[in-house]
Amino acid sequence: MTDAADRLFVNGEIHTLATPDETHEAVAVRDGEVVRLGRSREVRFLEGVDTEVTDLDGRVLLPGFVDAHTHLTTVGRYLVHADLSAADSPSEAVDLLAERAAEVEDQNADAPDGGSDGSATDWVLGYGYDESTWDEDRYLTREDLDRVSTERPVAAFREDMHVAAVNGAVLDRFAGELASVPDETVPTDDAGEPTGVLLESAIDPIYEAVEPGPAATRELVAAALDDCAAKGITGFHDMVRNSHAPRVYRDLDAAGELTARVRINYWSDHLDALREVGLPTNAGSDMVETGAIKSYTDGSLGGRTARISEPYADDPEETGQWVVDPDELAARVADATAAGYQFTAHAIGDEAVDAVLDAYEEASETDPGAARHRIEHTELADDAALERLAETGVVASVQPNFLKWAGDGGLYEARLGPERTAATNRYRDMLDAGVNLAFGSDGMPMDPLLGVHHAVNAPDEAQRLTVTEALRAYARGAAYAGFDEDRLGTVEPGKRADFAVLDSSPWEEPAAIRGIDAAMTVVDGEVVYDGR
Repeated sequence: MTDAADRLFVNGEIHTLATPDETHEAVAVRDGEVVRLGRSREVRFLEGVDTEVTDLDGRVLLPGFVDAHTHLTTVGRYLVHADLSAADSPSEAVDLLAERAAEVEDQNADAPDGGSDGSATDWVLGYGYDESTWDEDRYLTREDLDRVSTERPVAAFREDMHVAAVNGAVLDRFAGELASVPDETVPTDDAGEPTGVLLESAIDPIYEAVEPGPAATRELVAAALDDCAAKGITGFHDMVRNSHAPRVYRDLDAAGELTARVRINYWSDHLDALREVGLPTNAGSDMVETGAIKSYTDGSLGGRTARISEPYADDPEETGQWVVDPDELAARVADATAAGYQFTAHAIGDEAVDAVLDAYEEASETDPGAARHRIEHTELADDAALERLAETGVVASVQPNFLKWAGDGGLYEARLGPERTAATNRYRDMLDAGVNLAFGSDGMPMDPLLGVHHAVNAPDEAQRLTVTEALRAYARGAAYAGFDEDRLGTVEPGKRADFAVLDSSPWEEPAAIRGIDAAMTVVDGEVVYDGR
């Protein structure tokens, strides 16, 4: 006799994404695993006395979204600190920071010194501004942030986190540290004074100063996990910047409170520690596992620090920077692959993409495809690089939401010109070449349906995917990038019951995908969000 199911989802439109057109009406779940698909009346044969039955009422059920590249604590900071992503001008960003400054004053009102003790709670922080969407297209500066406060430290981070702005109080406090970084990372005005704009390594002292402790990290993670659940996200690969986040994830897992699966990608300076404690790639539980070793190569197009072979259209003297130069990158890759770790490298410009592929091919101890080495972003890659990606099996871990910059008059056109804009984020060409494609968000914002929308409605044919292809990249493609394709990424018997239920079908109105809401999110057979 067949055991009853724990939960049934019936009267829905279930897209398995195992094959492009496979659909069913109902799915049965037992012990967190899919056990049957079919018509509702057939699947209801598994209904028992204690079976919970969810009527989908025609809604669309998909495999849960897996975000292959995010920074969850940064996503949490958007929710806890000033969210500058909606600002449409420098003055509006300043207003949002001023509102946050008032909150900081209130929070520190009972402290003997008003909270002005140099701790992280002293700071006024904002995240996510994008000057390319403003009529006044410029970075925030010290002059802007001094309007927020001249006493408390104020910092505003561009959404790519490769550019920050700080006020005079921060420049004074960190004068020694900033004197030791490359001059080009601390721009100055005509009088030789710092503008308050910081690039790349100059931001590191600021990151260290504002890094939250364990309790604050847990608050950020909790806020971001709630947001993930409301968007159909059942798993994510975290490029951890916060040193406390791995412990928070494992504590939540041990307490049974983790509402999404986490793959932790550690920075390369953690490699020795991981080896010493015996945490290889893929080690962990069903909910928290060790992922790749991560490194930078270049910076960002927004900061004009992505390493490109031809000069920037809006700065003919500039071709970007090496954050980690090719020789150092090759040494890091060789060290990690020799120890059996998956490796992933941030590379945006075409020169950076080539440097990563060179490093992977030179690290002969491990086949790049078998190790599932990854390149994060891959925004500007030529035909030869796409061929190498396909031949080596290296995963292109990309962010389709970046296509928001590919329209007429957008950031890409300003930085690269129209011709190279059409050569960015070539997802159609990647798939046609046989590249392993995984979608993520980089937390800019962490919203899979927004990314799917941009991939489906991309301005250039070389960038554009079908609805099914885009959804698969955000499910099975991301699962493959994390060695999880045998348990995640499709709705099939034997796979874990991780589902995203949508209010409407992305196939019916492709031009309106960004407006679709998640109605329900299920992880391991348990409903973690119900917005019906």
